[in-house]
Amino acid sequence: MRTVKEAVVARFVALMKEKGIRTNELATRSGVTPSSVYSMLDPNRKEITINLVKKLCDGLDITLGQFFSAPVFDELDQEIK
Repeated sequence: MRTVKEAVVARFVALMKEKGIRTNELATRSGVTPSSVYSMLDPNRKEITINLVKKLCDGLDITLGQFFSAPVFDELDQEIK
């Protein structure tokens, strides 16, 4: 079972690979520090902000809607049991 945070990270990793850019380049394009991106990618960090997700999407030249319209998010389990 994948968490929402893991799905977000997986999506960013896939998009960076697809666009042929590295972590530092994504940070530069997004106007955030490289440490912000590395921290988001860190599996030990549990939370990320939607503001960071938005800035990274801007750096990738995609909308939040495009970011979240990926199968990785459709496969998440219900949070409420």
